[in-house]
Formats: sequence, structure tokens, C-alpha cells
Amino acid sequence: MSFAAVRRIALSPKKALSTAAVATAAVGMALTAAPAHAASASVDSASEAKAIAKQLIPDSAQYNAFAHIVEHESGWDVDATNSSSGAYGLVQALPGSKMASAGSDWKTNAATQIKWGLDYMTSRYGSPAAAWSFWQSNGWY
Repeated sequence: MSFAAVRRIALSPKKALSTAAVATAAVGMALTAAPAHAASASVDSASEAKAIAKQLIPDSAQYNAFAHIVEHESGWDVDATNSSSGAYGLVQALPGSKMASAGSDWKTNAATQIKWGLDYMTSRYGSPAAAWSFWQSNGWY
């Protein structure tokens, strides 16, 4: 903040308070507009997770279905945690510790979470595409 801006604020406390209130409200609206679980995902980590998923799911239709689910569930945030259910990770496993069957690094490793999620979608629904179809009908999978 520049000296001139500080001086303007000091000369007009009501304006400063109203400006601060508007700024705080705008930040609050921006934070509530985005899903809380996706707020901490960095662009790099999301890009890395997508690249890993593409390597593990070479079929484009199956990858796209998997990607739709992950985008909706976690926004590609490996650390995403649902505050009400406790579901965790890219694919929102409930409980998250289920993913330990794919690797002991399940809390932080996108590849481990993707492998577990792919196995879950295939064993429960037959494929990521079938899981996405179920998700579209039900809003969960």
C-alpha cells in the first residue's frame, strides 16, 4: 500500500472502513464460490496428477470419465478432505485409509490415489465410464 493510500485512509476513516468491509466481503464471496476442498490444490500438483492419470488410463474415454469424477470430487487436490464425511484425496475415498491397499503413501501420492480409485471404479462399476454415468445420475459414486 502506498503512503498516499495510507494517508487517504487516515483522513477518511469511514471510507476506509467501508472500503475494508467491501474488500472483506468480496474475498469472502470469492472463497465461498470455490469448493473448499479444491482451494489448496496447486496448478502444478493438479497438472502432475492429470499427467499420472493419463499414463495409467491410456483409453481417452475412460480417462475423461475418471477426470470428470476427480474434478467434481476433489478438483485434483491430493489432500482434499470432505469436512462433513471425512472422505479424502483425489477420488474421495471413505475412509481415506482404504487407499492404503494401493500403497503406504496414499495420503500424499497422486499415483497411489489414482491406482486405488481406478481399481475401485473398475471393481464396483466395471469402468471409470460406468462410474461417471452413475455419478451423473446420482451426484456421487
